[in-house]
Amino acid sequence: MTEIPLKPVGKSDIKKLETALIFGTLFRPDVIERIKNAEDRLTWLDSLVVAAAAIAREKAGYTVRMIADEVGRSEATVRNHLEGKTEAGKLVRETLRVIAEAGGKLELKLPPELTSAPKEEGNEKLKKEIEEVREKVMEAKEDVEKTLRRVSEELGVLQQNLEELLQVINKEKTTKSSNPVNIKSKL
Repeated sequence: MTEIPLKPVGKSDIKKLETALIFGTLFRPDVIERIKNAEDRLTWLDSLVVAAAAIAREKAGYTVRMIADEVGRSEATVRNHLEGKTEAGKLVRETLRVIAEAGGKLELKLPPELTSAPKEEGNEKLKKEIEEVREKVMEAKEDVEKTLRRVSEELGVLQQNLEELLQVINKEKTTKSSNPVNIKSKL
């Protein structure tokens, strides 16, 4: 585990501190619960990331204007995060305090729901659903095959009828051409 620079010097150190603040905050159990229940989840996560970026740069000695320019937010937004006026700013500051108290180290404890394997009962349920779908697909396949056989048989009957009809038509043509009707004699 590398030590997290609490007084970053240069872009690399800033990125290390920023990343530690983001992950350290995101994986806190209270934050995970808030994220699960947040209706505006993306906005909330964006605020956490911006607060972490702002605080990391503040620790490197950046001015509010420099931070705002670099993170693409207004000076007022940056100032609110830095002063802990936003929920995100408060949470990230708490994470910074925890890292500082641990001597620049961060121990991430992932909640069980993120680290445990799926429950067997869930697997069994999925297996059963897959088998049910498989059975329905097989039934549908059989129905399609029956329909194709019926259509094929009907097509054969139609083809035979067409051939017979063509023979009758050809016979009629032949009969008419060999026995021309004398219209004058009929008059």
